Amino acid sequence: MRALVLSDIHANIVALDAVLAAAPSVDEVWQLGDVVGYGPEPDAVVHRLRELGALGVRGNHDAAALGGGEVESFNLDARRAMEWTRTTIGGETRAWLAALPELLVHGDWTLVHGSPRDPTWEYITSTPVARAAVADLETPFGLHGHTHVPIGYLEEDGALGTMSPGSGSVLELGGRRALLNPGSVGQPRDGIPASSWMVVDTDAGTASWHRTAYDIASVQRSMEALHLPPRLVERLAYGL
Repeated sequence: MRALVLSDIHANIVALDAVLAAAPSVDEVWQLGDVVGYGPEPDAVVHRLRELGALGVRGNHDAAALGGGEVESFNLDARRAMEWTRTTIGGETRAWLAALPELLVHGDWTLVHGSPRDPTWEYITSTPVARAAVADLETPFGLHGHTHVPIGYLEEDGALGTMSPGSGSVLELGGRRALLNPGSVGQPRDGIPASSWMVVDTDAGTASWHRTAYDIASVQRSMEALHLPPRLVERLAYGL
């Protein structure tokens, strides 16, 4: 079985459609949260994921879009974008987001937005945090997003290793426990503006990372027309 793994789409339908056009044929689509927030097309992104029958989890921006208190911890730009999102999304989008779990176990894989021990909020940005997160995994493999940076943490013989994948990197899972981040579709933050995504092949026992360029300028024009914060518009071009 092959699954397309997406995270942090952030209402960027142009990026999502570019990734879907570039991706190989898969059996399932898994999403790791933050479907909405920041970007200009929340309803369109949710509609596309619904069409695909995507499985997945709720991120902090998704929860905030439903009126949750998560917005209180957002910076000013993120809060302004979320206020716009809350007034824009339709009933079908709200219902779909509300039905998403915080954590999903799917076969040998655990899907979360943040980390296994704090599915919504914890950022896995260091080896100590990753080690604790892997210890909380109840399945051999885990997937997370939230940081917008592709990375892999691999546990073997009690030691935890780290890999920083590039486009086309393939990881042989073998007998190792692994916690993997596909990076962000809609707002990469590793200095590369192209969308980042992953394919998991459970039969082959592999995970591969990929990058896809999209029409950033068109998304920026859409955001400007909606008067979304300039900093959010500008950062798309730099991948930061």
